[in-house]
Amino acid sequence: MTPRPAPPATPAPEPAPGPGAVPAPGAGGGEPVKLWLCPNDGLPPEVALLLATHWLDAQEQKTASRFLFERDRRQYLLAHTLVRRALALEAGLAEAELVIWRSARGRPFLRPAAAGGPRGGSQLDFNLSHAGGYSLLGIVRRHRIGVDVERLEDRDERAITTIVRTFAAPEREWVARAADGPARDRRALRVWTLKEAYSKARGLGLGLPFDAFAFTLDDERGVRAFTPPADDTARSWRFAELEPVPGVLVAVAVPADETQDPVVHLGYGFPWSRAALRSFPLPRPVGGHPSALPA
Repeated sequence: MTPRPAPPATPAPEPAPGPGAVPAPGAGGGEPVKLWLCPNDGLPPEVALLLATHWLDAQEQKTASRFLFERDRRQYLLAHTLVRRALALEAGLAEAELVIWRSARGRPFLRPAAAGGPRGGSQLDFNLSHAGGYSLLGIVRRHRIGVDVERLEDRDERAITTIVRTFAAPEREWVARAADGPARDRRALRVWTLKEAYSKARGLGLGLPFDAFAFTLDDERGVRAFTPPADDTARSWRFAELEPVPGVLVAVAVPADETQDPVVHLGYGFPWSRAALRSFPLPRPVGGHPSALPA
């Protein structure tokens, strides 16, 4: 499972809504949601290292040098070159010119350029996840986004048991009704990826207990109902579940705008160009389920 990030030692303040800042959830429009799923072998190691040398900032370079295992360093380099390449394409800026920083809760943001960038870079938000040899990047304009990716092949009995314990009671019961093995693991990871995506979209990190909100899912795919935390509303969000590669589960969470029906553009591999491989509508918001959480 992808670890939940801890806040940095020296936190930066959360960006305030206004010119050049990421607006609060719910302020979005009908801009497409752009996803890039890139396997580790989507970029040769020597190419990733070369790009990282020219694109990553000093802090990113320092972080990369601290990994003990080459596979972890390679994952980091690919993920962060992916972020800079995709954001550069969207903002119309050079990869090395992008300034990426973290909020007080550890959420990364793109610091707007003085002029905002030729393609509206000041409006961009992004979110990154990686697991099982894949990096997933989500990009959207004018509001927040949260994404998560998990790989079923990486399932571990103890890890699955541990994460299920963090779920709300109805979710635990739904997972338990599946047969032991792959069916149960799939249910657990579907719930987990959605919870991660929602938590990351809100920028709350470790501050949002996973049993404080709940998803009701179809047996195969799709969110039937969402019971949010006390400070949120169910119809404020859109969620999508994807399996772009067999056994690789993806979840996306974005604020909802009832006047627009955003489209998801999904690209696979390293984004050398802005072309997307697939497009499909983002599911509409779902209502809450009054009995999904205990009183």
